[in-house]
Amino acid sequence: MALLQKWHDMAYSETADKGKLKKLWQAYFLKEKEVYQKLLADPDTEVKGTVKELAEKFELDIMTMTGFLDGINDSLVKPNPIEEMEEDTEVSLKFDKELLYKNMVAAEADWLYNLEEWKPIFDDEKRKELYKEQKSSTTIVKEAKVFPNDPCPCGSGKKYKKCCGKNA
Repeated sequence: MALLQKWHDMAYSETADKGKLKKLWQAYFLKEKEVYQKLLADPDTEVKGTVKELAEKFELDIMTMTGFLDGINDSLVKPNPIEEMEEDTEVSLKFDKELLYKNMVAAEADWLYNLEEWKPIFDDEKRKELYKEQKSSTTIVKEAKVFPNDPCPCGSGKKYKKCCGKNA
């Protein structure tokens, strides 16, 4: 069984004790934060190696490293083959800085997008801009409903029902 499937079975188990799952995620988020702090300290250096080598480098167990790779994969310059990944699979952690920041915002992971290590990468203004871009990209804006007696939105000056709404 591939590592990702083992991670999903463990971390997203429907049958596991809820208390154990909560502890697993709390421990995971602390380790995840530490890894991001190290990666963001030198954001332009590509960190790569086998899953096992990276787990050792960041002092993680294989399953936690697998979860981390799953989480960062959408933010990488070139995604890793996480579906069939094993301990000896070569992976890269070369991330797109803006995409990573936006994905942290999308995940509502304030403990990650508020890390001090972002400050030398993006100034306050840029971080606010990226935050707003991400938030607005997921906001659904409904068009104003046009009623029959409203002026037609096409600008003709006629009532909607006598113009574009005639055949609606």
